Amino acid sequence: MSLETFLLRVDRLAGGRGAGIMISEDARTHPKTARAFRWITWLLVVELVIGVGALVVAMLLATNGESVGFAVWMRTVVVLGMTVTLFYFAWRAKLGWRWGYQRLRLFAQIFPVITLVMAAIPGLYPAWMVTEQIIFSLIMIGIADFLTSDHMREAYRKPAPTT
Repeated sequence: MSLETFLLRVDRLAGGRGAGIMISEDARTHPKTARAFRWITWLLVVELVIGVGALVVAMLLATNGESVGFAVWMRTVVVLGMTVTLFYFAWRAKLGWRWGYQRLRLFAQIFPVITLVMAAIPGLYPAWMVTEQIIFSLIMIGIADFLTSDHMREAYRKPAPTT
């Protein structure tokens, strides 16, 4: 089985019924689309760096004998896993798969809310992680802003039903 065949199976799992819908080549290669994905990629790289940084901080604290709570460890693992997933969605969306755009936009709009609510729970995370979560949320809001622009919504609009 080729890599692309495998990825199409993953796409079917992640994208559901709409997994096979692609946007037009003109919309995919439009300069505004390309620019949006350049920004989104860089913002996701920043998210990845922040996530790895949080893991490094937690590891340093733990190796120096400080107590690092289970919530901190889970948060770092979840953020890194989520960021990898968002890279996959962005990559597939950049190739023109509508489902990738939809998933990326959905998560970019939902994750900041969840993250900020979790950060607001008193005593759940140390101050450094609350700060990390706020920064993470702001970057995700930036990604969502690119994805919900008029151009991107038009480029990835739902195709008209066929008769």
